Amino acid sequence: MTKDSFNDPESVQTAEILTRFNQVFLSHDPTALQGLVADDCVIENTQPAPDGSRHEGKAACIQLWTGIATMSGAYFETECIIARGDRGEIQWRLRWGPEHGNSVRGVNLMRVRDGQIVEALGYVKGV
Repeated sequence: MTKDSFNDPESVQTAEILTRFNQVFLSHDPTALQGLVADDCVIENTQPAPDGSRHEGKAACIQLWTGIATMSGAYFETECIIARGDRGEIQWRLRWGPEHGNSVRGVNLMRVRDGQIVEALGYVKGV
């Protein structure tokens, strides 16, 4: 699922970091977040509309992502992970029921520095 657009060392590292990050949500185990999230990380979440909430700092980002990773009755399906230098994206589908209508597609646009996530902008397809 990982595509290294330029196959340069920075893109490869970014892809590895994003793959490890994505595994947190697939396994529902937020333990790895401590090593993946930078002290100055910033998240712009998908909700609430229209702009989403902003979370600044390692503790706030880990708290938000831990809540998402451990949501009861919901799970993520990874569509693809793409890395370009220090930037990458994770395309996904979040499911909370068996019907196709019980899901939403989205993407996280990420930035990595020194092996840690420093920025994550989340977007979903919606009405």
